Amino acid sequence: MTVDVGAQMRKGVVEYCVLGLLARGPMYGWELAERLSAEGLIASIGTLYPLLSRLRQSGGVRTFERPSESGPVRRYYELTELGVQQLAQFRTSWIPFARSVAGLIAETPPAARAKSEGDA
Repeated sequence: MTVDVGAQMRKGVVEYCVLGLLARGPMYGWELAERLSAEGLIASIGTLYPLLSRLRQSGGVRTFERPSESGPVRRYYELTELGVQQLAQFRTSWIPFARSVAGLIAETPPAARAKSEGDA
């Protein structure tokens, strides 16, 4: 059995990526999907809406409607205060976590790299 490591990593962070995008300002679903798809974080818009629904139910985002110049009314998503707090907690944890993982999976361990750089 093979595991799609990339899919597992995306699944763990895509929610926070949505919060990060919404921290920049309200966005409608299609706009979020395009940004996340362009970065390879979601496969299709169909995978985004269940995530947005969960974020809404948990209180991290809220919605509002705004008329569109090119069609029907659009549903926009924006962060709530709870969403801001969740994103802040993730940001605090992410850098040390990513640094630890990078050090553990590096081809040359950081201690060996520092030692060889000191010999130069």
